[in-house]
Amino acid sequence: MKILFVCLGNICRSPAAEAVVRDLRPDLMVDSAGTGSWHIGKPPYGPMQDAMRARGWDMSDLRARQVVVADFEAFDLIICMDDDNVADIERLRPGACPTPVRLFADYAGETGAVPDPYFTRDFDGALDMIDRCAQGLAAAV
Repeated sequence: MKILFVCLGNICRSPAAEAVVRDLRPDLMVDSAGTGSWHIGKPPYGPMQDAMRARGWDMSDLRARQVVVADFEAFDLIICMDDDNVADIERLRPGACPTPVRLFADYAGETGAVPDPYFTRDFDGALDMIDRCAQGLAAAV
């Protein structure tokens, strides 16, 4: 199964989700992308990398990219960090492409968004939720 994780800039939440799921389920093919173009080619945000390393996860090899229409064909599932990401992704959906788009929080039995630590500065809180969601996803697929 091929899964794409999506957030706004692809420097905090979605690369963290990619790295955590990659660690939990190495049998899955995972990637991440952002709806915005500001950080294309850049590594994940330093403070998020620090918080990840403190938990034993590494995402230093990842680089930001922007979601493209072809992602709907390349992935079996697209998982977004918040409702704005879902809306942005749905605007890109080609025709009647059936690729499901879900919220990551759904996999932890929670409602709402994975808070964006780039703005909240709560990297550990975001990682707590990402970990819960990743555990739920790993068990579901």
